[in-house]
Amino acid sequence: MTGRHRVSGRSESRGVADRGAAKRAYTAVVLVAVAALIAGLGIWAGRSEEPEASGDALPDNAASGKVPTGPCAPSDTLVPACGAWWGAYVPYAGNGSLKDAVLGFEKRIGRKLDLVYNYHDMSGTELDGQLLTPDEQELGRDRLLMLAWESTVWTEPHHENWTETQLGWKNIASGKYDEEILDPQIRRIKAYGKRVFVSFDQETDARIKEGAGTPEEFVAAYRHLRDRFRELGADNVVWVWTVSGYLGSADEMKALYPGDEYVDWIAMDQYNYYQCHNTTDWKDFLRSQQPSYAWLRENISDDKPVMLAEFATAPDADNPTRQRDWYTRIPADVKKLPEVKALVHWNRPTSDKAACDLTVNDGPGLDGYREAGKNGYFHQPVPSR
Repeated sequence: MTGRHRVSGRSESRGVADRGAAKRAYTAVVLVAVAALIAGLGIWAGRSEEPEASGDALPDNAASGKVPTGPCAPSDTLVPACGAWWGAYVPYAGNGSLKDAVLGFEKRIGRKLDLVYNYHDMSGTELDGQLLTPDEQELGRDRLLMLAWESTVWTEPHHENWTETQLGWKNIASGKYDEEILDPQIRRIKAYGKRVFVSFDQETDARIKEGAGTPEEFVAAYRHLRDRFRELGADNVVWVWTVSGYLGSADEMKALYPGDEYVDWIAMDQYNYYQCHNTTDWKDFLRSQQPSYAWLRENISDDKPVMLAEFATAPDADNPTRQRDWYTRIPADVKKLPEVKALVHWNRPTSDKAACDLTVNDGPGLDGYREAGKNGYFHQPVPSR
């Protein structure tokens, strides 16, 4: 998440106001759960598990029509042949519904998203720790899903204040949490049947200083997780490896790569933060993305598709049309980054400062984003399987 984005090597903190008694009650429950988990008491053991899919059958909520065919049909790893996916991360609506939030966002931007990106912790709770929630499954009927799975337990609902407890990469790699945490969620994905993107501990280079572990431990954890999916027969996952793209972490990013045989897509989260971080440097879309894109291609993989797993621009209060123009230039500029096959907008402010509002919910930003989304390059046939 963007709470881990770095500026000059520093992580940005983005606390927000307390949500009151309901949030405190949730926090108490989660902290007790964490304590029980660490003590090895198996607090998730009593949770009911989803039934596995029988044969080749898909649940009703996983199918939405015929599989695309022809020259523009996507590959087995969901690489679109004739353009790029147009996606977004949209925070939950005030009523707690992801579906309502996404549908409202789509109404504003004048189109359906190809890809919906959502985040989960490893608490096992129904609110945030259950992969493929009912809303996700319904949205996934005619959209792709991207699930970011974090090896942490969040302190408050939907990671509101960005605080969490690390479970530790070495513990994931050792299999300590397989039976009680990983396996039930893997079985849910297997039962879903439809292909989904999964990103394990995205922006992983920023997590080292947060205490998640060493690069070697991350590689072991990532490989263990993918191997565990294979062992349980959940072969409907497309694996995304996501780093911040901050080139000050170049050595760490190289050390964190699990290897081509474990990764289907490589991804980065780069922004034009402008005055959000007290600078005067306005980076247009291409300049905000091209350096890290080129580095990934040269140093990580020159044949994997690239995803802009989070991207956005801050506004310029002195020149509002700049934000509109930043987005309208994307269809032309992204073709200069030919291996970028998915663009996922981060539609959430990074703080309560106006200069850090990265959303495109209204104004020039919305105008530009709407215009970019009309381009045929971002209208690819979305598979239903």
